[in-house]
Amino acid sequence: MGYRSLAECVADLEKHGHLIRIKEEVDPYLEMAAIHMRVFDVEGPALLFENVKGSKFPAVSNLFGTLDRSKFMFRDTLDHVKKLVDVKMNPMSVLKKPLDYVGSSMVALGALPWRKKAGAPILYGQTQISELPQIVNWPMDGGAFVTMPQVYSEDVERPGIMQANLGMYRIQLSGNDYIPNAEIGLHYQLHRGIGVHQTKANALGRPLKVSVFVGGPPSHPLSAVMPLPEGLSEMIFAGALGNRRFRYFYDDEGFCVSSDADFVITGTVYPQENKPEGPFGDHIGYYSLTHPFPLMKVHRVYHRKNPIWSFTVVGRPPQEDTSFGALIHEITGNAIPQQIAGLHAVHAVDPAGVHPLLFAIGSERYTPYQEVERPQELLTIANQILGTNQLSLAKYLFISAHADNPALDIHDIEQFMTHMLERIDFARDVHFQTNTTIDTLDYSGDGLNAGSKVTFAAVGRKKRTLARELPAGLDLPRPFNQAKLALPGILVLDGKAFTTYEEEIGLIDVWSKACEGLLFEGVQMIVLVDDAAFAADTVNNFVWVTFTRSNPAYDIYGVDSFTTFKHWGCRGPLIIDARTKPHHAPALIKDESIERRVDQLAAKGGSLHGVL
Repeated sequence: MGYRSLAECVADLEKHGHLIRIKEEVDPYLEMAAIHMRVFDVEGPALLFENVKGSKFPAVSNLFGTLDRSKFMFRDTLDHVKKLVDVKMNPMSVLKKPLDYVGSSMVALGALPWRKKAGAPILYGQTQISELPQIVNWPMDGGAFVTMPQVYSEDVERPGIMQANLGMYRIQLSGNDYIPNAEIGLHYQLHRGIGVHQTKANALGRPLKVSVFVGGPPSHPLSAVMPLPEGLSEMIFAGALGNRRFRYFYDDEGFCVSSDADFVITGTVYPQENKPEGPFGDHIGYYSLTHPFPLMKVHRVYHRKNPIWSFTVVGRPPQEDTSFGALIHEITGNAIPQQIAGLHAVHAVDPAGVHPLLFAIGSERYTPYQEVERPQELLTIANQILGTNQLSLAKYLFISAHADNPALDIHDIEQFMTHMLERIDFARDVHFQTNTTIDTLDYSGDGLNAGSKVTFAAVGRKKRTLARELPAGLDLPRPFNQAKLALPGILVLDGKAFTTYEEEIGLIDVWSKACEGLLFEGVQMIVLVDDAAFAADTVNNFVWVTFTRSNPAYDIYGVDSFTTFKHWGCRGPLIIDARTKPHHAPALIKDESIERRVDQLAAKGGSLHGVL
């Protein structure tokens, strides 16, 4: 739909039963987030908070909470935009079927950004940072954050909107050492679009002009998170998806302002000026801690008439950003496989925090596996995966051969892990990358951005049948002797809290040697955890605990392990130590008193009655 504003989108959703209003006064400290998460969990409607404590501005969340609602908002344009993205990924598709792309090409031409200041709704008024909804999602957050921003910056060497970047990077509005109403914090990595712009500005000794857009038509925030191909502007994409050209202008200080946004914060980032930012409850399910990040000095805060503040909640998946991912996949389809020869599918496993764990399926064509059953081409593909865009943040990559099961579902965790463990040879098929980079938000490594990666590759016929219940008579040595079966062939064990690596390495080595004589019939993987009952309770619990709380090079061991010519392997089950370590960030824990207040809203007469 060609929504001209967020308010039009809200009205359309409400008319069709996709949105409800929360009329009671709601506290932006934890309560709004708690309501959002409870409603998201039941695949409920979008939420319009009419009465936000401490602010005169209403707020909306959960717009993208389900794939069906997202597709409803873009029901008139989604097919055309899919074709546009397909053309950028694979231009040959136009030559093969030119008539299929005529309408989509016209959409692209009509989506060019439109510089227009006269009558811009955003010029209605100005406010201050402190008057915005001060939403805090988690108890240990360092202050209020903007969680659905569109952060705009331009290349100082090639200015103008067509070379600009629009990204969704978190913004800290208050707390820490920020001067109220004068300073806010930006969190991004230097390899991202805005980081490249800042690096260039720093080299020239010039401040970087930054504009933060909040709200506007729903195509705008979606464009800020889309992994668009090189050369496809976020603003063009927003115009095509929203069926309305991205309207903008430059104010008298030279800042780009989105005409249709609900709020625009303008400011400058000066070279080498940082302040502590965080903590912040993040999408891996833990807090990202306090670190120095760029400081933005606020110039102005614009708003339109009757604006609506847009926000989301970030936390242990699944959350609304999970639905964002589903919509992105709906639009881009098989974009990544088209970039890597031999790759059939790749999936960032959302319940594992997205970045820690990847599943992939590739071709194995170097030598027919009937002659030799060992991964070859899969390893080449794996290296390319771990060097591609956001996929490079992964720690664990499991990759299988397409020919072994063409119907294998990469989104079915149990099916995929079972397929892998039925075929893998841990004496040969484990490949580490040590002392490398991982996600900034992942604290399982030995420093910020520092950790390791491992690839598990499996090819060939089924080699074994996996245990689907605890092996009879399995008597494990202490201290790890409390066992649960998490998935076929995978045991989770508890019995001892982690102390230090110096102590635990020796302890696990002794323990694994004591296991060498045991009959692990059908068991291929053992995971050491803090709470075996919790880790084995659901598949989501298992992958979250296992792959967010371990650093491959530090935390992988094996029964009957060995090292030959720098290659590590094990002849018995592989062991992953996924216990919480002292250097890990705290996990996100809800405030029970806040949850009880949400229960009251769900009672008869409350705005959430019938929803929860």
